Amino acid sequence: MLLAAPILLLGGRAHLHAGVLEVALPGKRRTRLDLGAITLGHVVLGGSEHTLCQLRAHEQEHVRQYERWGVVFFLAYPASSLIQLLRGRHPYWLNHFEVQARALCEQRRADLTHKPPKPEA
Repeated sequence: MLLAAPILLLGGRAHLHAGVLEVALPGKRRTRLDLGAITLGHVVLGGSEHTLCQLRAHEQEHVRQYERWGVVFFLAYPASSLIQLLRGRHPYWLNHFEVQARALCEQRRADLTHKPPKPEA
């Protein structure tokens, strides 16, 4: 919440979505200064409302990871990035939690688009 305060003081907006507080910098469009979004427990900070909308499913996966891991998540996530960096790999794209969030997000999207038809009564 403390990290959200400066955004709100700059005119940002906050709203609840599925039990998660989303806080965005002012403006509706992604700009060159828009750095995407970051999830901190049940708070998601985003560069714009548009970005929060675009990244909502992915960031919700990070919220679920935090719910499973608890505060250890705040150590495990950077540790995963450090391990990738030490292996000469990309610390963000190959971070275990990012890979998992992308995969689960894609799986949920696929499940929604391939629902079997309801049987007729």
